[in-house]
Amino acid sequence: MTATTSSFESLLYAVDDGVATITLNRPDKLNAFTAQMRDELIAAFDLTDADDAVRAVVVTGAGRAFCAGADLGSGGNTFDYAKRQDPRREATMAGDVYRDGGGQVTLRIFRSLKPVIGAINGAAVGIGATMLLPMDVRVASTQARFGFVFARRGITPEAASSWFLPRLVGMQTALEWCISGRVFAADEALAGGLVRSLHEPADLLGQAQALAREMTRHSAPVSVALTRQLLWRMASAAHPMDAHRLDSRAIQSRGQSQDVREGVGAFLEKREAVWPDRVSADLPGFFDWQGEPPFYPAA
Repeated sequence: MTATTSSFESLLYAVDDGVATITLNRPDKLNAFTAQMRDELIAAFDLTDADDAVRAVVVTGAGRAFCAGADLGSGGNTFDYAKRQDPRREATMAGDVYRDGGGQVTLRIFRSLKPVIGAINGAAVGIGATMLLPMDVRVASTQARFGFVFARRGITPEAASSWFLPRLVGMQTALEWCISGRVFAADEALAGGLVRSLHEPADLLGQAQALAREMTRHSAPVSVALTRQLLWRMASAAHPMDAHRLDSRAIQSRGQSQDVREGVGAFLEKREAVWPDRVSADLPGFFDWQGEPPFYPAA
C-alpha cells in the first residue's frame, strides 16, 4: 500500500500498509506538550477515524524523548489557566473552568475507532505519561522513563488519569506513582502493567508497527471499532447487565451485516476474508460514537 503523509507543525503523520504513525515532533524541546500539539493530536485522530485505509495507529516521539510533559516556557504561570494565551479559549472553557488540554486529547483517543499503540521511545513524563493511558497497548524502549510528576510541580494528575491509571495498574501502584511523583525506569513500568513489553531502541517502532498489523490483519474493521468501544466503555459499568444490553445490540447489528456473511463464508471455504463493511459508513446507529458526557452534567 502506498504511504501517505499529512502536514502538521508539531507532529509527523504518515500512513503505510494500514498503520498510521503519529510522531510528536518537537525534539529540541523533548516533544514538550503545547496547545498547538493538543489541537493537532485531536485533528490527527479525526484523520485516522475517517480514513478506511487506516487499520491501527501508532504514537511515538521524535528524538530522545517521547514527551517530557507540558512546555514550561511560561515558568510559574504555566498552569495558571487564567493567564494562558490560548487561541481556542472559548472552545476550551465551560462556565468559568478551563478544560484541561491533556484531557481533551485523552478523551479523543478514548473515542478512537481504530486500535492505538504507544511506542514510548524515551522520557514520558506528566502529560507524556498520561496521554498513554487510553491507548490500547503500550510498548517501550529499554531506555524509556516514566513519571506522574504532578505533585512535585504543585498540581494534580490531569488528562483523566485518575480514571484511567488505576484501571490499568491498580489503585496501590497508581497512588504510589502519583503521590511520590518520582520518575521510574522501563522495567518498573513493565512490572506494574503500564507497558506490555520492552524493546531495544532501534527495534521499538518497527515492533510497534508490526504489532499493529498483527492485531488488525485478519479482523473486520467495523467489528474492531465496536469491540474497542465496548471494552473501554464497559470498564466501569455498574452491572454486567449494562454490558449485556450493549453486547446484545452490537451482535444483533453485526449478525445482519455483510461482514458476518463474508467472515463465516471465508472460514468455511478456508480463505482470507475480504471485509466489505467500512468504519466510515457502516457503524451501527445505536452507538453515540462521537458523543461524551457534558463537562458539567445536568442537575
